[in-house]
Order: sequence, then C-alpha cells, then structure tokens
Amino acid sequence: MLIYLTVLALTLAVLWVRKRYSYWKERGIPYSEPSFPAGNIRGMGRTQHLSAQMQRCYNELKGKGPIGGMFFFINPVALAMDLDLIKNVLVKDFQYFHDRSVYHNEKDDPLSGHLFAMEGTKWRNLRAKLTPTFTSGKMKMMYPTIIAVADEFLKLMKTEVSTNNEIEMKEILARFTTDVIGTCAFGLECNSLHDPDAEFRRMGRKIFSFANGRLLKAMVAQQFRSLARSLRIALTDKEVLDFFIGAVKDTVKYREENKIERNDFMSLLMKLKNADSLEDDSAHNIDPLTVEEIAAQAFVFFLAGFETSSTAMSYCLYELAQNTDLQNKARKCVTDTIKKHGSMTYDAMQDMQYIDQCINESLRKYPPASNLTRTVSKDYKLPNSNVVLQKGSTLIVPVYGIQHDPEYYPDPERYDPDRFSPDQVAKRNPFTFLPFGEGPRICIGMRFGMMQARVGLAYLLKDFSFTLSSKTPVPLKISPRSPVLTSEGGLWLKVEKLGGC
Repeated sequence: MLIYLTVLALTLAVLWVRKRYSYWKERGIPYSEPSFPAGNIRGMGRTQHLSAQMQRCYNELKGKGPIGGMFFFINPVALAMDLDLIKNVLVKDFQYFHDRSVYHNEKDDPLSGHLFAMEGTKWRNLRAKLTPTFTSGKMKMMYPTIIAVADEFLKLMKTEVSTNNEIEMKEILARFTTDVIGTCAFGLECNSLHDPDAEFRRMGRKIFSFANGRLLKAMVAQQFRSLARSLRIALTDKEVLDFFIGAVKDTVKYREENKIERNDFMSLLMKLKNADSLEDDSAHNIDPLTVEEIAAQAFVFFLAGFETSSTAMSYCLYELAQNTDLQNKARKCVTDTIKKHGSMTYDAMQDMQYIDQCINESLRKYPPASNLTRTVSKDYKLPNSNVVLQKGSTLIVPVYGIQHDPEYYPDPERYDPDRFSPDQVAKRNPFTFLPFGEGPRICIGMRFGMMQARVGLAYLLKDFSFTLSSKTPVPLKISPRSPVLTSEGGLWLKVEKLGGC
C-alpha cells in the first residue's frame, strides 16, 4: 500500500508539473522550453547571472509576438518583447501593472517594507510624499554635501596612488557613495573613506553578499510569496536589520531632542512620522510612519544609492581605461566645463554633457537592474490580440536583452558614448533604454544617483588617468551570485596622477 501511494503521489506530481509547463503552449504563446526544477533559469546563481538567462530567452523569442513565455521554476512568466507593449505596461496601462512583484514581509522583516517593494495605494501615497525630496531644487541643496565627501575622496585617491598604482575601483567607489548616502539619508558621518571596515560599509557589503544559497532563497521566496510569508521567511540579515533600525532610532531621537532640521531624506521621513506634520491632503494622505517604516525607506535609499552609482562609475572607468581617446575626450569635457564655470559648481556638474553620455553608455551595457518585474493586478488583454494576461501573473521587461539588441544598438558589446549624443537619442525609441525604469515607478532617486556619479567621475578624470590592470579580465566575468551586475573578483585598474594635481 505504501509503495502504491508513493507511486501515485509521484505520478500526480509529474502530471501537475507537466500541466504547469504546458501553460504557454495551451495559450498559443511562443515560449522557451523549460526543464525541471529550475524552468528557464537553470544555472542561475551557480554558473550564470540571471541577465544571461533572460537574454538567451529574449533572443530566442524575439520577433515571434508581443510577448514570449518562460518559467521561473514552475511558475509561468510573460516576457514583454514589443516596445509598444512595454510602453503600455510601464506608462499607458500602468493601472494593470502598478506592483513590482518583489517579495516583502514587513511583519518578520521590517526593512523589506520599503517604497521599492510596496504595492497599491500604500505605495502611491508614500511615493507622492517622498517625491519632493528628489526635485532639482533639493538636489542643489544636497550638492555641497556631496562635494565635501568628494574632496575627501580625492585626498584618499592621491594617498592610495602614491603607495600603489593598482586599485580595486569598485570597492573604493562604494566607500565614496556610502559616505555620500550616509550623510544625505541619515545625516551621519559614515567614515567609510578613511576606514574600509566602518559599520555602514561593512553592512553594505553584507547586504550584497549572496553566498551560501541566499540568492536561491531570495528567488524561491520571490516566486512563492504567499508560502514564504506563511513560513515567516526574512531575506534581510539579522545583523543588518538591527544595525539600520538602531541607526534610525538613534538619529530620530537625537534630532527630536535637539530640534535639529536638515535638508535631507531623514528630515522628510521624520515629518511623516507625526500625524500633525502631514499635509491635509486627502489624495496623498497616509498613516503616520513608524520608526521601522522610516528605517525601511532610509534602508532602500542607502541600498540603491551606494551600489548602483558605484557600479556605474566603476564600469565606466573600466571601459574608458580600454580606450584612451574616449577617456581624453571625457577628461577634456570636465576641464573645459570647470574652466567655463570657474569651479565644480552645481551648474558646471549639470553642464557635463559628455560625462552624462559616458555614464548612460555604461548603464546601457551594464544595467544594475537587468530586468523590470510587474504583477498583473487585473486581467489584461493585449492590444490587437486575443491574448489575456491573467490577474496575479508576472510580466518581465528584459532590460539587459533590449539594451544589448543589435537592432537598437549596433555592435552592442562595443562601448560608445556617442550613442547617447542628443541627436542619436532623439532618433531612438526611448523604451530601448530603461536602466531606471519608466513611468510612475521610475527610480525616485535617479537624479541623485546621476549627480553623485557625475561628481565622482569628474573628480577622478580631472586628476587621474586609468589603464587596465592584469588583475581585471577582458571581457569581465560577471558574478552569478549577485542580484546586480557585479564583476567577479572586483574591478582593478592602474591609476596614475596627472601632472600638476
């Protein structure tokens, strides 16, 4: 009887899996053939980064319809292939796709309840409240703080280069952005530039350490969110959780007791903590934030701000190190602009067109978020089609695949900042470049991230030259264990001081 029941259970399980894997075939949608148990993401986290898996599916399915089918484990996932459909998903028909399909569990993991993962009305109302923090006016007010950190960064670089001309740029840039974010988000001196093992930097490294199956755990929780919440699965490391909540509690207490106000992210969050300081606006009204909810927002600002900007800058320098002509052109842009404005003013930083082009080409070739995920909030009928995406299903915009598509970017592996000259951008469909997303859920910190990347690169190119180190392979090997595009073994460059600096 036991053998019989075991065979029956296995047979039913096999039939159920086969039924799941026939999802796209039954609907007449072209799809990439899956294999159990990983579906179409086999090797992810072990031998390949998720971006490579998604690019393979994108290339296989392109031209076969507005969407293609694939599977994350046994869950069917729609791949948006058509640029008009992507525009509908991110902008025009946003009401069907307003949630990001990101696992969060505020009860057991308070730091996961942040703006990036929030859903529905709660997300919309908090987004409206936080948006004023990232206006051009607020960026200009934060600029002197960034420059102060950049001055310390320059001193550190000169010291480092005087003792060793081979530097791991990803780490030293992460220390720079950690200090910038720590000051602007928390109002705290992180001291990462002078102490590589400072608490904020150590926590930053820990957040992006996905060894010992953490990435697989995150992917499983992402695909089976209800089950993961019922099992009380938390993805944030306990030490990281305690550190950030403690840092926010201490900061809030100190500022309230000493009546300190600053033009930073923390001040706005503190205003949202007290019901009497919320604007009386029913359209944007939200419940007062708890200290844990404040910590979650500060956490995601820190998380996104230090990692993405430092990654973009390090890849940009890596590419410029391989092409002296482009590097000299970028350096001339910096020096000419400073000469024009008299110093590294906010207006000068905004005027560095070619530096922007270099950063954008870096973001095209190495997008920090290689995919955009959306949950279908209600049944959605694709325009000019009988295909219906069912409520609760997941749709992915394959950013990495699109930004490496030779139809949109000829010779896509070549680094060419001129792709982002104003005339070239005007000719191209804007939905072929999505490093920050688009529409109502476009990255809220985009202006801030670009500002600190411009400052960091301008300071470096003005005073140093960069060439490849033998420690850094060409092409780079991307770590399969990281959720963002990170080079395996860091990113080493030879750095030399320029004459007169």
